[in-house]
Amino acid sequence: MARPKKTPLALPQEEGVPAAEVAPILLPSLKGSCFDHPLHQGVLHPVRRRSSPTSAPPPKLSKKPKFTSGTSESYVNSLDYLLQEKRELALEQKQEKALVHDCPDLNSLDLDEDEVPLTPEHRLLVERFSVSLQVIPPVHPGETVFLPGRQPQHCILDHSNLKPRSQLEALFLSCPPAQQLSFLHRGLLSNLYLHTPDCPVPLLQWLFQLLTWPPETSSGAFGLLWDLSMDGLFHQTDGDKHWWCPSLQEVMEAFHSLGAHSPALGLQGLCQHSGRVLKNNISLSWSEQQDTPPAIALDISLSYICKFLALCALTQPVAYTDGDLLGLIELLCQAGLDVELRLLPKTDLQQLLLLLLQNIQEWPGKLQQLCCTLSKVSGHHHNLLALVQFFLDVTSRSRQLRSQLSLVIIAQMLDQQEMLPLWEEKAQLSSLSQLLTLMKPSSLRQYLGSETLPPCREQQPKASAELDHKVCYLCYSLLTLAGVVVSCQDITPDQWGDLQLLCLQLDRHVSTHIRESPQAMHWTRLKDLAAQTYIRWQELLAHCQPQAQYFNLWKDNSLRLLAWAGSEQGSRNRRKQRTEARGGPV
Repeated sequence: MARPKKTPLALPQEEGVPAAEVAPILLPSLKGSCFDHPLHQGVLHPVRRRSSPTSAPPPKLSKKPKFTSGTSESYVNSLDYLLQEKRELALEQKQEKALVHDCPDLNSLDLDEDEVPLTPEHRLLVERFSVSLQVIPPVHPGETVFLPGRQPQHCILDHSNLKPRSQLEALFLSCPPAQQLSFLHRGLLSNLYLHTPDCPVPLLQWLFQLLTWPPETSSGAFGLLWDLSMDGLFHQTDGDKHWWCPSLQEVMEAFHSLGAHSPALGLQGLCQHSGRVLKNNISLSWSEQQDTPPAIALDISLSYICKFLALCALTQPVAYTDGDLLGLIELLCQAGLDVELRLLPKTDLQQLLLLLLQNIQEWPGKLQQLCCTLSKVSGHHHNLLALVQFFLDVTSRSRQLRSQLSLVIIAQMLDQQEMLPLWEEKAQLSSLSQLLTLMKPSSLRQYLGSETLPPCREQQPKASAELDHKVCYLCYSLLTLAGVVVSCQDITPDQWGDLQLLCLQLDRHVSTHIRESPQAMHWTRLKDLAAQTYIRWQELLAHCQPQAQYFNLWKDNSLRLLAWAGSEQGSRNRRKQRTEARGGPV
């Protein structure tokens, strides 16, 4: 059937314009537009009859509820098709019920893939291309230091020796603890004690214990404690040194209020010796009433404590003895290893540890005691590695502690504490070289295998895979600690030979004994770490190489060329002399 021709419309000609210059304008076809809908057919048909009288009449609606518009399909929500869909859905549901009624055991089938028997060929194929899910964890496992469901300790303000200086202060001191907290929340304590000559010490002690409360209370307590301390710092004279710093026992009480339970913290019986902590029965739903998650609330309280202790260590370097400083460092390091704080930043803790290290008076003598104490904080090698990383590599003391502590941890993990001179500063690289020979994966497997492999043969393949992962995990931590020992050393030309031996031992006993496998990617990660460590040590070798050991390419090659040229010239002269003596031509 021939399509109707499109009739061009002629524009009216203007005067002076020839008819040949006027181009006809074609009307576009309306096929495939939105006006093809049957509701619009009555609007368009009169126009089409005027432009093309021979156009076909509009098609009738088919029973099928879909029609083609260009290249896409549109859906017509007709009543007939809705009834047809409902009938088909009812038929499908009826067939499904009949199938379930005829086969009642379909729901009881166990389709667990682990229990489906495999043929030997399929089992070999699965074992060949299977990948182990065991990896080296990027985050240390942590220690349970603070209990999650901790109960608050209601602190009381000891005002027995305080004399009120105003009626408002007398009202505050005579109020019960709950109303005293309302004074803090409303900001009335700033009007009472800020910019006063002497701030009462019991108030500062009370505010410090309130740092362990939920953020709604601890934030106000920390702000007031900081302002009062800074105000007292600016108003004190040279002869007046009455600036309060919390004692080690008060810090332990604060940690106990946060939920610390570890016996290593020495928290037993602390509340019995303190009159600032009120013993009473508190509802266990206290933690549930907080809007802040427990881990975040714990991190906020520890951050407030670390910031205030850093202010004390910075303004009063001699406020703590060396014994108290060592106890604070141990306490803070163990608190930083808590499970809930593994993924949270520890900037305030790291800055405080640097200040406490700088305040130790007898520094070289306390290093050995500090390393022995910190190496026993945890029994897991990854936790000890995280503890070493608490001390930033920014000061000479922190570098010295990182290097010595890493060496002590390596020797402790390999049971070599008593066999090597770990405390001789110039012998650290040589001791590390001997420890590297024990980091061989086969040696570590033999060291760990006597306690982990079961006697039953059926369980040995799985236990062997777990043992391989433990060996790789331990070797990874030990090799990372070895890198810390070397990176914190000031390598001199005299130690060039020890560092060269370290590179040789690393390549011979660790790198060459790592067997990579597509099924165990943790060995590949260990291999990468060994390669990176070897490259860094080679760069150190290039920088600290003694002057006598340097090899000058141009100088040595020129000497060889001169020697070769001299020998060739001498041989030619000798041949010339022999020829002249015979009387022959030269």
